[in-house]
Amino acid sequence: MAAVAGPEEPEPCGSFRRYLARLGALRPQPGAELPDGGRRRTELHLVFDQLISESCGPAPAAGPSPQDVCALLVQACQLVHLDQEHLVSKVCQLIHHLLNRFQVMVDEQNLNFLLSYCISALKQCSSWTHVEILQALAALVYNNGPKCQKYLPDLLGKTGLLVQFSDSAQPDVELRRAAVRSMANLCLSVPGQPYLDEPYRSVCFQTFLSVLQSSKTSDVDDIAFCMLLQNALKGIQSLLNGGKMKLMQTDQIGSLLAVLKKCMFHGLPGLSIEMPAALYPAPLPQYDKRSPIKQEQSEPTAFKQTGNRRKKSKGKEKKKGEFGEEGREDLGDMGNDSALGADMLKLRLGDERNSLCSDPRTRASDVVYMPAGKDHLSSHCTSWKRISSSESEYSDAEGGMQSKMRSYQANVRQGALACFLSAIKSIEKRVLYGYWSAFVPDAPGIGSPQSVSLMTIALKDPSPKTRACALQVLSAILEGSKQFLSVAEDANDHKRAFTPFSVTIASSIRELHRCLLLALVAESSSQTLTQIVKCLANLVSNAPYSRLKPGLLTRVWNQIKPYICHKDVNVRVSSLTLLGAIVSVQAPLPEVQLLLQQPSSSGRNNSGSTTPHRSNSSEQWRKALPSEAEPPDNPAGCTSSEPCWLLSLCVSIIVLPREDSCSDSDANFPSFSSVYEPCPLRLESLQVLALLVKGYFSMAQSYFLELGEVACRCMEEMDPSIQLHGAKLLEELGTGVLQQYKPDSAVAPEQRVPVSMVVTFWTMMLNGPLPGTLQNSPHATLQTSACDALSSILPEAFSSLQNDQQILCVTLLLGLNHSENPLVKAAAVRALGVYILFSCLRQDVMFVADTANAILNSLNDKSPNVRAKAAWSLGNLTDTLIINMETMGQSFQEEFSDLLLLKMLRSATEASKDRDKVKSNAVRALGNVLHFLQPHHIANPRFREAIEESLQALISTVQSEATMKVRWNACYALGNVFKNPALPLGEAPWTTQAYSALSSVVKSCKNFKVRIKSAMALSIPSKRECYGSTEQFCQIWSALVVALQKSEDTEDFLEFKYSASLRTQICQALLHLLSLAKSTDLAVIWETITENGGAIKPYVLQYLKSGVEESEAGMHTDLSERERVLKGAIEHLSRVERELEGKARVRVSDYLEDVLTSHANATELTEA
Repeated sequence: MAAVAGPEEPEPCGSFRRYLARLGALRPQPGAELPDGGRRRTELHLVFDQLISESCGPAPAAGPSPQDVCALLVQACQLVHLDQEHLVSKVCQLIHHLLNRFQVMVDEQNLNFLLSYCISALKQCSSWTHVEILQALAALVYNNGPKCQKYLPDLLGKTGLLVQFSDSAQPDVELRRAAVRSMANLCLSVPGQPYLDEPYRSVCFQTFLSVLQSSKTSDVDDIAFCMLLQNALKGIQSLLNGGKMKLMQTDQIGSLLAVLKKCMFHGLPGLSIEMPAALYPAPLPQYDKRSPIKQEQSEPTAFKQTGNRRKKSKGKEKKKGEFGEEGREDLGDMGNDSALGADMLKLRLGDERNSLCSDPRTRASDVVYMPAGKDHLSSHCTSWKRISSSESEYSDAEGGMQSKMRSYQANVRQGALACFLSAIKSIEKRVLYGYWSAFVPDAPGIGSPQSVSLMTIALKDPSPKTRACALQVLSAILEGSKQFLSVAEDANDHKRAFTPFSVTIASSIRELHRCLLLALVAESSSQTLTQIVKCLANLVSNAPYSRLKPGLLTRVWNQIKPYICHKDVNVRVSSLTLLGAIVSVQAPLPEVQLLLQQPSSSGRNNSGSTTPHRSNSSEQWRKALPSEAEPPDNPAGCTSSEPCWLLSLCVSIIVLPREDSCSDSDANFPSFSSVYEPCPLRLESLQVLALLVKGYFSMAQSYFLELGEVACRCMEEMDPSIQLHGAKLLEELGTGVLQQYKPDSAVAPEQRVPVSMVVTFWTMMLNGPLPGTLQNSPHATLQTSACDALSSILPEAFSSLQNDQQILCVTLLLGLNHSENPLVKAAAVRALGVYILFSCLRQDVMFVADTANAILNSLNDKSPNVRAKAAWSLGNLTDTLIINMETMGQSFQEEFSDLLLLKMLRSATEASKDRDKVKSNAVRALGNVLHFLQPHHIANPRFREAIEESLQALISTVQSEATMKVRWNACYALGNVFKNPALPLGEAPWTTQAYSALSSVVKSCKNFKVRIKSAMALSIPSKRECYGSTEQFCQIWSALVVALQKSEDTEDFLEFKYSASLRTQICQALLHLLSLAKSTDLAVIWETITENGGAIKPYVLQYLKSGVEESEAGMHTDLSERERVLKGAIEHLSRVERELEGKARVRVSDYLEDVLTSHANATELTEA
């Protein structure tokens, strides 16, 4: 064969054209004598044999053109009649081999001819030819599904050929396998092309499912059966991925998951399980039907086999051509399409090598948690650690056929896991978690066997690749499971007759920790080790540790430490990601705080001989930073003189030069290989450092200036990604200080970072790379992060900066507001919105005017994100106007430009018609501007139309179906409008519309927060004249009474928690109205009280009672402000009623006196 193929390889095109010429010579020419039939058949046999022989040899450097291959195949089919079955068989073999060998995609015209030929051959030729014909068909339809539409009825119809040949009654397993493979290839999707119609999808799905549900009979070859299962699994995976199939029906999901679980364990040594036809969602564990006797007999065999593999781990790798017969079937690696966990955790993975780090594995006894009565798995720990790290799945010494069979079985398990991964994407998470107990381990009861799960594969499977696949699936299940796992609780000992669901889930979480830590110390394959750590990181990110007994995170923390200096970079990166997950989950956790308080020296004890070059990292990185960054004398009460192990580790990885070569995989990062640690490792360290600062700022603030220097150094580097994460660290440091200085901060003043140090910090930044990054960077994302960092400066520190540095900050932001990049522009306008609230800047009329113009410019930007940020900043700007009006008085109002104010009013009105993210802040700005207007503005004709339009915009927003946040802001804005005494409130036509809109909302809005804000707005006008006519006043009164009675009516249970606040606000509004009521209003008020007084009284009494409780709790300085308001209303009503002089005996004051007396009596009883 080699002798034939060798000379032709340099010129495959020429070789093919010679074969084309030979085939052309066999075609009958017009007027020429027909060649002898026997001689013609012999020549065809010879040509086909030579072509098949060549197509099985080594691949040439350059293959023939697709046009030549298609032309040859079409010509071959034209020369072979369907009654010449031996030739039909050979021409089909030729189609199969050539298309697979040269990866040819057949064009539509030739595809139609060749498909018609194959379908006709299947219908007319004897059954012995069908396998070869179906193989040719599979090669033809591969990635050509959309072009095969007209042949689908013949292939996939009710009596379609593929449906018949793949039927479970088909005795020939090779024929069935070939049919299933053709069907699977038809299910492959082609980007941009229509997918299979639903009826055909359903037929294929049921066919694949029935194949997977079938059992192997004794007369069926093991390898053939494995290949049949592989084809069916690939078919289902194609349907799920390409067809975007959504699994909705319970029986469909249950049947699929049952067969996938069965195939996940196919051929796993020492394990034999019987699965039901379908799994059903249940919160409790589903135990597999395994005989305890069979288990006891089989498991030692499994461990013996895996133990033997240890000695043979350096055998030859699996030959590439071993599965060559499968052709295109094996082109895709089913285990490689799943980076679910990695995407979320931002792992940057390079080429993964199998570098080993033996030290961590020797520490299993120190870190693996073994609960009492549950150590049956631990007895086999040493056996599992004998799993080989070699990429060669099996060695030749184990016997050819047995080795090959095990390889095929491993491929089935990998295929099932890859298919499961696709199924996870196609099933709603809330539905998927109903099957949690079928795939995730739970701690077994005493004396009962451990149910098989994904962790069984991760711990016992002899193939590292299969173990990695199982961990990828488990990681995908854990991703997004936070809400499901949030019910877990075992912080308290439950002594009940039954086990609550919360305890069951908590037990499962604990078992997951135990098994994953066991897998970690047992694993030696670097690729699989990376998956274990990623899976742990997903578990840590989603588990509710605050509801669980402490200790889980400590075990993970202590066990992962040695892997930080593993020889494989990817293991080190994922280990840092896990540490990042620990410091970010539900921060701050007391358990993690204790871990962080451990000094650097405690980390060295755990890291063994794998970390010699980091033994003095704390001292080294301190020396590497300037002396001006010496740490303060424990401002945060830090318990140790040296930084925590994690902080020291991250900083040393970021700033210190590398001291030794850790792995061949470092070669992926040549630019840093000679100076620093590999780039992904430094990036991950920066992210962990940022998370540490964010979640545990009190731990990190002792090294505030040093961490600032780290951020500076990173921003001075050439690599944009390092610069970016340096800027993000800077932002977290700034935000941490801001949180400490918030009015509601629980941090004592003496425990905060001193303002003087914050000034030093920002002086260092502004004298360093930050301005240059903002001005010159070609990277928009970096500029955006630098803008965000600059906006995190503490206002008290900003006012203490030198004047030129303040001007620099403002100038940079005003300049970036004109950036053409929407990301940068959005960040700049948001930062201006922060700066406008600084007390040292907001009183500068010129700065306010410049900022206003910049914000208004961005408010008209085409980017929705820029407009949303600009609207937020406009809201802050108008808040500043109100603050200045109240603190600076007339001087600021006179200096501020009328023209700019009018422009702001018009722009905000226009923005209130934008999308909701813009609208919510635009209406806030409108309320502030209308509150700010002075009498001369309102009298100005230029303002009159703009004011009317803005008011109509607010009223229509209150009444609209916009999001609740928008309507809440609109109600708040109308309340602000009512505060302006210069507006003709109660006289202008818009007053009626405004009160009507608020009255409607307070009665019927589904969101109670909006109702509360509307009731608050209705209680703001301070004079009776502002409420307008008696009719309007009474309408507002009646609406509030109805709202009070409906304050518990809600369809959404989540709203119920706001009902008490709503009643409080309505009662305040009602008493406010009563304290302003005129004599003409009393008739309607009395009528309402007569009808509903009995229903209103308990609410008012509760309102008064809660006022007393708040007074006792120190929430009010006066004994009871609410009682005083009620007494004031009684006094006012008594005066008005006396003025009536008997014209109408309306005694509203008597009703209120009765309420007050009842309250006083109830209070006395309580005190007694």
